[in-house]
Amino acid sequence: MAAALRKTASLLRVKSGLLSPKAPLSGFSHMSRTKRVALATLGTLAAGSAGLVTALHMSVNAEEIDLHPPHLHWPHNGIFSTFDHASLRRGYQVYKEVCSACHSMQYLAFRNLVGVTHTEAEAKAIAEEYQIVDGPDEEGEMFERPGKLSDYFPKPYANDEAARAANAGALPPDMSYVCLARHGNEDYIFALLTGYCDPPAGVDIREGLYFNPYFPGQAIGMAPPIYNEIIEYEDGTPATMGQIAKDVSTFLRWASEPEHDQRKRMGLKALLILSLLLGVSYYTKRHKWSVLKSRKLAYRPPTA
Repeated sequence: MAAALRKTASLLRVKSGLLSPKAPLSGFSHMSRTKRVALATLGTLAAGSAGLVTALHMSVNAEEIDLHPPHLHWPHNGIFSTFDHASLRRGYQVYKEVCSACHSMQYLAFRNLVGVTHTEAEAKAIAEEYQIVDGPDEEGEMFERPGKLSDYFPKPYANDEAARAANAGALPPDMSYVCLARHGNEDYIFALLTGYCDPPAGVDIREGLYFNPYFPGQAIGMAPPIYNEIIEYEDGTPATMGQIAKDVSTFLRWASEPEHDQRKRMGLKALLILSLLLGVSYYTKRHKWSVLKSRKLAYRPPTA
């Protein structure tokens, strides 16, 4: 009698959905205790191995021991801020008198200086100081001519092999986009130029290299390029190391993005126009759609 009652109760639970006749067992419930312990041990070993590999990778990764440049507050980094054009002019002077002996800026043209660092007449005079190889002429020969505003900054070396030969095997990078190509942008340039120091105890630097904690690998082939009073500014600004580094960092940041100021002006104009359009759009929506939005549909049942 009791067995019949238990069977009837079980059938009722199945029909009511409380118990499925083919309910699957849990993934681990059908395993023995030994298998469950083995799987838990395997998972623990896998997680530990992954953590160990990650720790070893970070311990030998050179990027993790490089010193990150400190964040500086540049005047042009604000939302509505533009470049300091006086600093840009001084930065170009630093590049021309110090950096251009080794580093090229092959993607910057003399016309980019007009209205930013120099007037059009001054930029033309600067371009004419260089002899640009052009041609061929009517006789098929290459010739040299004075530079024009449409010309790009000439390279200090004829090719990369000549550049390496003149710099003990190191190739000086092109400075056109170097500011945006480095982590930290102008912060990195400033920190690199002012970060030369003696290596700490236990660190050996090969002959011909210099210790700089901000350079990847901390050993750089470029000698300290700037120091106090290395140049004399045209506007009389004291040429301290910090001032020189600031000006040339600002100039290289502008060279990486010459349209920086124009982009911000266009963005400001776009915001003003969109704000006006927003008001007009809101008024139109309220005026044209208020009738449709406030309509009510009433259902009237048919009368008999």
